[in-house]
Amino acid sequence: MEPHIVDAAPVRHPAPPSRAALATRLAFLISGFALSCWAPLVPYVKHSLNLDERLLGMLLLCMGVGSVLSMLVTGGLCSRLGSKLVIVACAWGLALTVPLLALATTPLQIAAALLVFGAALGSIDVAMNVHAVEVEKLAGKPLMSGFHALFSIGGFAGATVMTALLSARLSPLASTCICAAVMAVVALFLPSRLLASGPAASGAFLARPRGIVLLLAPLAGITFLAEGAMLDWGALLITEKNLVPVSYGGLGYILFSIAMTAGRLSGDAITARLGDRTVLQWGGALAVGGFVMLLTAPLAPLALAGFVLIGLGASNIVPVFFRQAAAQQDMPTSLAIAAMTTTGYAGVLLGPAAVGFVAKASSLPAAFWMLAVALALIPLTAHKVSRS
Repeated sequence: MEPHIVDAAPVRHPAPPSRAALATRLAFLISGFALSCWAPLVPYVKHSLNLDERLLGMLLLCMGVGSVLSMLVTGGLCSRLGSKLVIVACAWGLALTVPLLALATTPLQIAAALLVFGAALGSIDVAMNVHAVEVEKLAGKPLMSGFHALFSIGGFAGATVMTALLSARLSPLASTCICAAVMAVVALFLPSRLLASGPAASGAFLARPRGIVLLLAPLAGITFLAEGAMLDWGALLITEKNLVPVSYGGLGYILFSIAMTAGRLSGDAITARLGDRTVLQWGGALAVGGFVMLLTAPLAPLALAGFVLIGLGASNIVPVFFRQAAAQQDMPTSLAIAAMTTTGYAGVLLGPAAVGFVAKASSLPAAFWMLAVALALIPLTAHKVSRS
């Protein structure tokens, strides 16, 4: 028997769209900021705990496990409690957990801290997207791309601030406490601005993906997989082809990130003008074209231009998918978004490993050609997943 379908908790006395949109942007900013605070700490944790690469990899997996497990239940929590409560709780959870990452003195302690940290990240990721679609409906215009752009901006800010603090010879604990204080200050602005939701009808926390979500979720996973491949394998691809020196290998990902952020900052206006279907068709085609250019370019400038095209093309695909998940009627919005977020995160976690497996069995360019073919499914299915 199918579980009783419940949608997101009904909004009561909504805040003005501009205030709610600001709060949603701040939630995305906190999430990106918190996640990027961890990356500069990894070498310190490895050194202080005397970890080898195998044990470090197992510990890093704890964050992914925590995220996926929390994502599985957060959709149901948003349906029953409202996304506002989940966002506020997770924002404070992130602020309180970041210093624990620097306080851990044993592998077991850092594993526990990463598990909780990952759970807070996973839950806020689902809840802020649930809230984002509510705000977008209230505003009556596309806002999702701009929300996702704030995650990227938060990621850049978090990595920059943490790196600057550590470079100034502050201890990891002091650095994380400063970053936690920044997140706490931002979190203070959330409760009065987020949409207030009342409890929804009772129902299951989990629901089997149905209808169009069965197509949206894997397509989102493919997009996230491609983004993860840019981060983990893009530099190696262009350096192994001798297009750029090893010291400049990261330039491609920098250009990709800038292009993606710029695309998302302008994405709402573009989507409002062209419609979701056109954005998926042309964005997907542009991303595929970027992969083709990257893989066939004989010169570095052309290969780097490929990174830019991939970033621009992929920038608004996931925001459109979230909007379409909110518009479908086959399952509750909150559970549909949870399914998409979990699948997308699985793409981020498993994608780099899958690329490495194919690269070992064949070659790295062959793995990237497979990504290009998979991305081609997005423009080819745009008419099925988008209503306009």
